[in-house]
Amino acid sequence: MLVLSALFTALLAASSVSAHATFQDLWVNGVDKQGTCVRQPLNNNPVERVNIPDIACNANARAAPGTCKVAAGDTVTVEMHQQPGDRSCSTEAIGGNHDGPVIVYMARVDNAATAVGSNANWFKIGQTGLVSTDYWGTDVLNKNCGKMDFKIPSDIAPGQYLLRAEVIALHVAGNVNGAQFYISCFQLEVTGSGNAGPPTVKFPGAYSPQDPGILFNLYGSYTTYTIPGPPVYTGGGSPAPPIPTTPTPTGPAPTPTPTPSPVGTVPQYGQCGGIGWTGGTACIGNFKCTVINDYYSQCL
Repeated sequence: MLVLSALFTALLAASSVSAHATFQDLWVNGVDKQGTCVRQPLNNNPVERVNIPDIACNANARAAPGTCKVAAGDTVTVEMHQQPGDRSCSTEAIGGNHDGPVIVYMARVDNAATAVGSNANWFKIGQTGLVSTDYWGTDVLNKNCGKMDFKIPSDIAPGQYLLRAEVIALHVAGNVNGAQFYISCFQLEVTGSGNAGPPTVKFPGAYSPQDPGILFNLYGSYTTYTIPGPPVYTGGGSPAPPIPTTPTPTGPAPTPTPTPSPVGTVPQYGQCGGIGWTGGTACIGNFKCTVINDYYSQCL
């Protein structure tokens, strides 16, 4: 039993090292929009709680430089890779047996450049879960150089939108709060003549830690998998309500308070260094900050 436990721990550590990834590029009808409209996360770490604002658009993200224009009915392609700017097809998009579904949501907003994901109202436009025995949405990503296609619903109202791409990695999801969420949001301007406003959910709120698609034993016996969240919107929504505008503040602007760089000890398997890393560098207990590559060091 001790040998099996040690083996599982070693496999878990190895998978944690090799699997972190981000959605970092978008295609519209086959045209590469690299770097245009993604709110690029600052590192490739997952969100690990469903009840915090980070679950919407990953608070650990830079502002996007622009907004991508798409038409209702267009095909969009989200693209995931393990390291920023590394689009090599010889490397898995997300490795380390981090199996799980790929899900895409949209939210109509007043201004895509400034909208806060946790305040938005989201509807699901696509998902790929368990395709066949031990073959998941993440395997589809890996087979297709990190890419997966989805359709913008043809009847939605024109306007500004956020698009939320997500992988839920299930390799340690047998424990509550074990699932890992890899999330990026993209800024869109949708054109068209539709007027539909699909039913929506909130993030946080759409997922529970006990949902069967989030609390899930990847290493048990199963033949089906329930993708969390609402059903995919397939058209026929009620007319979209007006989008409330953000009020213009009055009076003198408050003096901004500098935000200190994050400090403190880093838990086991947490990131502790790498190019661009601004978080903690001291590992908890006897764990050591181990260099994995130029972009990522981990407490092991």
